[in-house]
Amino acid sequence: MPSIRIPACFMRGGSSKGVFFAAADLPAARAEWDPLFLSVIGSPDPYGRQLNGMGGGVSSLSKAAVISASLREEADLDFTFTQVAVGEALVDYSSNCGNLSSAVAPFALERGLIQLEDGPTSVRIFNTNTSKILIAHFQVSDGRAVETGTFAIPGVSGTGAAIRLEFLDPAGAGTGRLFPSGNLKDRIVAEDGRVFEATLLDVGNPCVFLDAGAFGRTANETIRELESDTALMALLEELRRKAAVLMGLAEDESAAPSAVPKIAIVGVPLPAKDLAGNAIDPEKADLAVRMLSMENVHRVLPLTGAMCSAVASRIPGTVPADLAKQADGDVRLANPSGILPIGTDVSLEGAPTVRSVTVIRTARLLMTGEVVLPA
Repeated sequence: MPSIRIPACFMRGGSSKGVFFAAADLPAARAEWDPLFLSVIGSPDPYGRQLNGMGGGVSSLSKAAVISASLREEADLDFTFTQVAVGEALVDYSSNCGNLSSAVAPFALERGLIQLEDGPTSVRIFNTNTSKILIAHFQVSDGRAVETGTFAIPGVSGTGAAIRLEFLDPAGAGTGRLFPSGNLKDRIVAEDGRVFEATLLDVGNPCVFLDAGAFGRTANETIRELESDTALMALLEELRRKAAVLMGLAEDESAAPSAVPKIAIVGVPLPAKDLAGNAIDPEKADLAVRMLSMENVHRVLPLTGAMCSAVASRIPGTVPADLAKQADGDVRLANPSGILPIGTDVSLEGAPTVRSVTVIRTARLLMTGEVVLPA
């Protein structure tokens, strides 16, 4: 029986990679999407390498995106993000991917879903996972997004053309509220009786923030130092699931989504080295963050997690704000791949309000053609 071939593009967006599809090329029945994405990405893989698919063995490389022209007056494109688990047959639609968002408009131009004149332009994107609008600002040349440039981002070798992403009204993307529990801080009781103070915040995606000091850590550790501590990793996953219940994302811990909430330990920036061996100057950072999702420590901060971290650090009384430097300008987040600046527009008059969050990414088309699936 012949194989199944589906038009697709393999793209890097920010510090993530994923397989991009036009919605019209996929089955009309959404129930058929999950097995298709699992086969394309190469999951489940008990070896953790996804050699039989397009994935890369970690959550930031195990993703797919579906794009279509939007019928909404307020948007030009619709974007559905899918997080594919590595070791289990799970496709999660509960969150957005900020990094892959930077590749949405370039993909749409490549596939002819939209046509734009050359020069600086803006494209409005509706994310179906969160029902939020983001605007991508970038350059077009010869009908395609410009890729070459001098802008560098942490965790990505080389440089590219800047794509400015403006996330509008990003609060409550997963829960409907900036503070899903209604509190600046909550107390989470672990099974062993220990009590941890946490901030539960929802900007871009729901996130949980804990002081690294409560675990005898600083949030400046290497990925290996954290992931090799199996007791710590298990405890953080337990707390993440308990937080999911407090945030209204699940009725009980066993039903907590795999992709959200993301959980992070935060601390004061200290001298460290990034994954490339370069020194991270703590004087150039405001907050140190080590974030987990899908039970992995992120090599680079997921963009929505970084957005949430930056906003939290700007709201007095939260766990991140208690530890962060309060400087003017962007919030600079120290992470395993360097320092990531995030622009925030937060109003503290009355109840805190997040007008927008802005970040600059780059994107690149890596392959265009067809993905091949067994019949």
